[in-house]
Amino acid sequence: MTFKYKNVFLNNTYTVVGPYEDNGPLSKYFDDSYKDLYCDEETWEKAEVKLLKESMKKVLRKNKMTKENIDLVISGDLLNQVSASCYAAEELEKPFLGVYSACASNVEGLIIGSNFIENGNIKTCLCSTCSHNMSSEKQFRNPTEYGAPKPKTATFTATGGASAIISNVKSDIKIESATIGRIIDYNQNDALNMGAAMAGAAADTIRRHLEDLNRKEDYYDLILTGDLGIYGKEILKEYLMKENGINITKNYNDCGVILYDLKKQKEVLAGGSGPVCSALVTYSFILDQMKKKKLKRVLLVATGALFSPTFLYQKENILSIAHAISLEAI
Repeated sequence: MTFKYKNVFLNNTYTVVGPYEDNGPLSKYFDDSYKDLYCDEETWEKAEVKLLKESMKKVLRKNKMTKENIDLVISGDLLNQVSASCYAAEELEKPFLGVYSACASNVEGLIIGSNFIENGNIKTCLCSTCSHNMSSEKQFRNPTEYGAPKPKTATFTATGGASAIISNVKSDIKIESATIGRIIDYNQNDALNMGAAMAGAAADTIRRHLEDLNRKEDYYDLILTGDLGIYGKEILKEYLMKENGINITKNYNDCGVILYDLKKQKEVLAGGSGPVCSALVTYSFILDQMKKKKLKRVLLVATGALFSPTFLYQKENILSIAHAISLEAI
């Protein structure tokens, strides 16, 4: 399912990150950062809420708005019942939609908000997301205090909060189109190899997006996946070429690879992940490149692994999804 938009624009963004992200190659592009994973809070979960809440409040200030100017808040995260988003949105006192597509949650929120705006239901939407390395590891795998070793295929959940204001007010970045993903079973069941699990969903969404709009892959200056990491990135390129004849070698990269310096930051292993990963890269470096006219058209394909530890214990495969949104500099 693909939508075309005539009247939806990305007005402003705000990003706040943790220490690992601040030590990476995109440090100068982020709005704010913390030097400690606790972010001056008592728990990892409270730190995650703080990161998200800060991004929400400060994007409003950056865009010279107050919460009264917002019609709808959409946010998603990895914690049970998207609880970080709920706690962060409470103070805004605005209509709220909590969304979940794992690491694809941010783009899901952008699509929902864009459809509301395009159809004239609302004028302005605050779309947000967050994740925290420690809270995610504790919920989906093992607390890092256990010291369990990880294989090189494992990705590193990014720590940060990111928010965007989208509206019908014209800006230099237009949300041009979007494609909603389908649930894909790529026959993977390794919770420490998310790239392999999500590559099939990314391929499916990219193919359908291009077919629905009758476009070739070189229509975009950059096709950007959410967080496949270094191994999932190669699987996607090979799969698209062999199965669909789509060659994205020259105009493709992955947010999980961009966010960190994989040669120096050895602890991130195969690259970044988490809902905030693609948002941090897109809202900082990619938008900077678009505003400088170095990139005209960008297709952001956020990928999500929809797995539950309980289902993995029951020998079920990891399902995945990918949502795509097209950004154009105008």
